[in-house]
Amino acid sequence: MEKGLMWTPLLIFFSWLTWNGWNEYKKLEAYNVWSNEFDTSKYDIYSIIGLKDKQLTWGTPKRTISDNLSNFSLNDVESIQLLINNNITTLDKLPNRGKALIQFVFIDSNKSAITIPFTEISLAAQWTKHLDNLRLQK
Repeated sequence: MEKGLMWTPLLIFFSWLTWNGWNEYKKLEAYNVWSNEFDTSKYDIYSIIGLKDKQLTWGTPKRTISDNLSNFSLNDVESIQLLINNNITTLDKLPNRGKALIQFVFIDSNKSAITIPFTEISLAAQWTKHLDNLRLQK
């Protein structure tokens, strides 16, 4: 009985690990189905983004993606900025560490700015550059 009690935490840990792996797999499967309708898309643990023409759709990854999506047009955006640790950062001099966010400031001052989190700073910088170039195109 004592040996059984010693193995219980390990059994609980592996059960938790299995459930988390299955949950992430379901999120990825839902994202793969969802992303087919977009020209460009991105998935990471913090956010999902889909871009079609100049329409940006984003949300947090879940097993049912349609529950938590927002969208807006890049035509309504005044500026796109890369924030690292909540400080505006230039794209040519990126730090190695920090919390990366892309901030969208809208032309309409009544609409609040939107920030989309990224896990990797370099990926956030690439998306910032791409979206800003697309926004400036007529």
